[in-house]
Amino acid sequence: MSPCRHISLLCALLLPLAPQAAELVILVDTATEMPMARFDRFRLVDGIHKDVGEALAAALGRTPRFVALPRKRIAGALDTGSADLLCGYVPEWLDGAFGWSQPFFPMLEEVISDSAGTRPRSLADLRGELLGTVFGYQYPDIERALGKGFLRADGPSSEINLRKLAAGRLHHVITMKTFIDYRMKLGDPVLSLHAPLPVKNHLTRCAVSRKGRVSVAEVDRAIAAMVRGGAVGQIAARYQ
Repeated sequence: MSPCRHISLLCALLLPLAPQAAELVILVDTATEMPMARFDRFRLVDGIHKDVGEALAAALGRTPRFVALPRKRIAGALDTGSADLLCGYVPEWLDGAFGWSQPFFPMLEEVISDSAGTRPRSLADLRGELLGTVFGYQYPDIERALGKGFLRADGPSSEINLRKLAAGRLHHVITMKTFIDYRMKLGDPVLSLHAPLPVKNHLTRCAVSRKGRVSVAEVDRAIAAMVRGGAVGQIAARYQ
């Protein structure tokens, strides 16, 4: 008879522990809003970033750990290797010497305009008009189209810009379709809008730290597996 039958607790303590999955440290901008991210005391609790990060970590055989940082600190965290990656971006939106994964998650950038004014038919119609933007965010396609005629009205968040639009303090706001569709579904705030003016349909990527725990090749293989398995489409559909 095995002695462990009588001293099971001691035996359990002496047995080798099961290996823990290595971490995947994923950055999320604290200014990000639903449906991209929801925070509870700086802890990511919901949204596309959480779903994508968890699916990516699972495909890599790692345990996800989300780190919420202000936008101005994100590039530094990637540069030093204190975080592994940041998803939902394209290279034009983030300055720094990072690796970039293959494109995989769709994001449509658009301009929304209140119905009280004239509907813009092209970006050229917005030259010299105040456009609601988020402080610290880059809009390279609009900058190229409008040049010096791109007049930013920076706000702390896209939600604040929508409230300014509802109050008549702004007439045009640059946003992502996922965000405005989510807010319109909630009915908060109540808006009367022209049909949106599409700017560009981006396939966003993950910025990968050159000093992190995973390589671009590993991330690309994980993304390919997510796409094949339908995870990317399922995550996008959840928030439509």
